[in-house]
Amino acid sequence: MRTNVVLNDNLVQEAILLSGLKTKKDVISLALQEFVMSRKRLNLMKLAGKISFHDDYDYKACREGK
Repeated sequence: MRTNVVLNDNLVQEAILLSGLKTKKDVISLALQEFVMSRKRLNLMKLAGKISFHDDYDYKACREGK
């Protein structure tokens, strides 16, 4: 999607330095990806205590791909 926005130049330059990326486009894409992942994590945290598992559910086996 193509769009025009006014960005804080100092913030963009700092993000470029911290990320090691070369372009504003790459920095903005990374920032959006991290924002979405962060919000998804927050949504998952809201489920804490609301999901019940079977007594014999082995969550460790799922982590190891067994």
